[in-house]
Amino acid sequence: MSENHEHSESSSDRSRSSLRSECENCFGLCCAALPFAASVDFAIDKDAGQPCINLQSNFRCGVHINLRQLGFRGCTVYECFGAGQKVSHNTFSGHDWRQAPESAKQMFKVFPIMRQLHELLWYLTEALTLQPAHSIQDALSSALDETERLTHLSPDDLMELDVVAHRADVNALLMRTSELVRSDKNDLPGRKKFQGRGSDLIGAKLKGTDLRGASLRGAYLIAADLRNADLREADLIGADFRDADLRGADLTTSIFLTQSQLNAAKGNNDTKLPPSLTRPTHWSTIGV
Repeated sequence: MSENHEHSESSSDRSRSSLRSECENCFGLCCAALPFAASVDFAIDKDAGQPCINLQSNFRCGVHINLRQLGFRGCTVYECFGAGQKVSHNTFSGHDWRQAPESAKQMFKVFPIMRQLHELLWYLTEALTLQPAHSIQDALSSALDETERLTHLSPDDLMELDVVAHRADVNALLMRTSELVRSDKNDLPGRKKFQGRGSDLIGAKLKGTDLRGASLRGAYLIAADLRNADLREADLIGADFRDADLRGADLTTSIFLTQSQLNAAKGNNDTKLPPSLTRPTHWSTIGV
């Protein structure tokens, strides 16, 4: 592990325990509140607020174990960061939208707002474990406390929240965190430069590339070949890893990586992951 990138695994895991989806404690909000269109990721069209045809009366997915085979790959890569259970049992006090249909419309609108706040909590929690960002720890802690406070607002107040402005404030801190973590990697020999946020790297041939400390924020890495690439200390916030080949890649100390990004990618047992994330089950079916 790099000297300049020290994840505090135990404290990070404890504080992130509530930032992982617990479908059994949610009223199927992602299956009802969100829209999707027929595509390679979804077999059918569904409007926002329309329950998925696979959602059962107990709020469980009736085809969960076969989602990929039935054309619902998009469901397998979605992550609410624990927003579903927060909205279900805190914001709406355990009253589900079937028992209280008058609350359904508001609940479905609050859910994506809460999801954004919980995603910020995930990133801020990680940022506080990164030793190079110690100089801005107070600012990160304040942002974390404020974001947590916002998650406990009433449904009406959440609807009025300017979540875009709050995200912008937090993102400025996350960008500064990224700069501090990656600062000693800028002068490494052979350092590959990118065009900043949103780099078009669709299908890029990056096998074995040294990407330590690279800024890949928002990069389009769809179907990119990243086999055996070194992504330690790389900033991966918002990077699109759909069908990216991560077999043998080293992501042990990459920053701002999420489970949904891994779920969208391809990998194998040789892919090195941060301790806070898990190896997707479908990777076991991908050849060497």
